[in-house]
Amino acid sequence: MPGVPPARYAYLGPEGTFTEQALRSLPAAAKADLQPCSTVTVALDAVRGGEADGAVVPIENSVEGSVPVTLDELATGEPLQITREMTVPIAFSLLARPGVGRDDVRRIATHPHAAAQTRRWCALHLPDAEVVHTTSTAHAAFMLTQPDAGWQAAISAPVAAEHYRLATLASGIGDNPDALTRFVLVSRPGPPPPPTGRDKTSIVAFMREDHPGALLEILDQLTVRGVNMTRIESRPTGAALGNYCFSIDCEGHVEDARVGEALMGLRRVCADVRFLGSYERHDGVAPDIRVGTSDREFLDAAAWLARLRNGY
Repeated sequence: MPGVPPARYAYLGPEGTFTEQALRSLPAAAKADLQPCSTVTVALDAVRGGEADGAVVPIENSVEGSVPVTLDELATGEPLQITREMTVPIAFSLLARPGVGRDDVRRIATHPHAAAQTRRWCALHLPDAEVVHTTSTAHAAFMLTQPDAGWQAAISAPVAAEHYRLATLASGIGDNPDALTRFVLVSRPGPPPPPTGRDKTSIVAFMREDHPGALLEILDQLTVRGVNMTRIESRPTGAALGNYCFSIDCEGHVEDARVGEALMGLRRVCADVRFLGSYERHDGVAPDIRVGTSDREFLDAAAWLARLRNGY
């Protein structure tokens, strides 16, 4: 619209990363100002500081698990909110400067997650090459455009070959062809997107104290209300040894009665609960709502209790 500046999105850069690919899958990104950032922390701080309207960062990989820096950044500091998630199939290519062949490769650079996901392929096809780690797969590819790269090849996203005008020595080199990475779009706190019936809610629960059954108390708040968890992980708070918080994804939306009551229960038994957002699931799967946990049944129970209190 005339006079309305384009949206600004930060993302884990540099250009040519899987994160950029995830961001470009959003319709709003087509006319937005895209800002590559050196780290997840820098990308999220751009949102906190108002330099960006949102940020896309990786949060979970189907092979390597969750991305700790993203979990920790969302659990601490000025609150942020997840408004959307998306997945990208992770396909790796071996890239090099034009004219370089496989026989010339003595060192390969890539991100540690990519190294882990291509370990068998490298051992089979380039057994004598040393694999070194960089901050991102795209950075490994970008450095091949510089005279002092220190390596002859990079394992990166296929799109990096186009970005940096590199030759593809091999494609589809991942050990797991079904690997996916999940990314989230994060913004400053506000009303969550309306429920779709295919939603997910993310929270961080902080234990009040370490005692027998502390984790069970947290899990019970979800279980007894029929809220299914899709992920739970413990993360150190940094306050002291043995002091942990729990990063949790569960089915449903904060406006669903069962989820809302579960959050209230967690608020009672935890030192703190950080709401990270309710948003539509990337796979569009609707939860299986057990008997006794639908919104109608929660409303009926509340109305019954009100009648008892009023002497009816």
